[in-house]
Amino acid sequence: MPKLSDVIDALEELYPPRWAESWDAVGLVCGDPEAEVGRVLFAVDPVQTVVDEAVEWGADLVVTHHPLYLRGVTSVAATGFKGRVVHGLIRAGIGLHVAHTNADHADPGVSDALAEAVGLRVLGPLVADPTDPAGRRGSGRIGVLEPPLTLTAFAAQVAAGLPATATGVRVAGDGDRVITRVAVCGGSGDGFLAEARAAGVDAYVTADLRHHPVSEATEASSLALVDAAHWATEWPWLRLAERGLTEAAARHGWQLETKVSHRVTDPWTAHAPMTS
Repeated sequence: MPKLSDVIDALEELYPPRWAESWDAVGLVCGDPEAEVGRVLFAVDPVQTVVDEAVEWGADLVVTHHPLYLRGVTSVAATGFKGRVVHGLIRAGIGLHVAHTNADHADPGVSDALAEAVGLRVLGPLVADPTDPAGRRGSGRIGVLEPPLTLTAFAAQVAAGLPATATGVRVAGDGDRVITRVAVCGGSGDGFLAEARAAGVDAYVTADLRHHPVSEATEASSLALVDAAHWATEWPWLRLAERGLTEAAARHGWQLETKVSHRVTDPWTAHAPMTS
């Protein structure tokens, strides 16, 4: 079996920490670099139910998209839920590694996986990384929907392509409009509404869209908006990351088992339809 340090090297070859935003906290959170790794669990959130699954399955490493800590701390005591996560992982001998905005910006990365899940052929990034001479890395993706669909039908395809959540998929726009070119951004993407309009796409798929940005965007242009749960738009990346590590293991001759967590860690748990 490989050492944890070997597995981390493979993951950081796929998602180099230098591609992360300056405010981000990526890389190894806990774990002994000399420990052997035989099982790796991939999940979106480093929360208790994921730790429980890792312990139950006998994982040696958990790879999450979201960081456990984004700011400095002075204590990891088990008096808080994040401290309990750390204690649970260390007690079970399980490491935790984070690939966040470095995975967002990668080629392929989080938005590539989202585009594939909702049926798009990727053309390139929505906001290109100027340090990439190939012009493939960056935030979000622009893709083509083949064949074109009405907005109503496309939204249904998005809902079918992503894991189900309580909030489902929200839509802003004319349901009969034909959608051909689409921008996507896994996770919170309202910061790229202007870029989506400038790209001349018919629709933009992302998460966490707020009232005022959506209202202003729909008033400013005919851009259709498709809003899914944050967790759901990032979950497809887990398969991509798992595949990348599996291929690295095959090249190195490692005996490594991998698993994608299907536990829904989206914080919203129910949806009550309004009837009047």
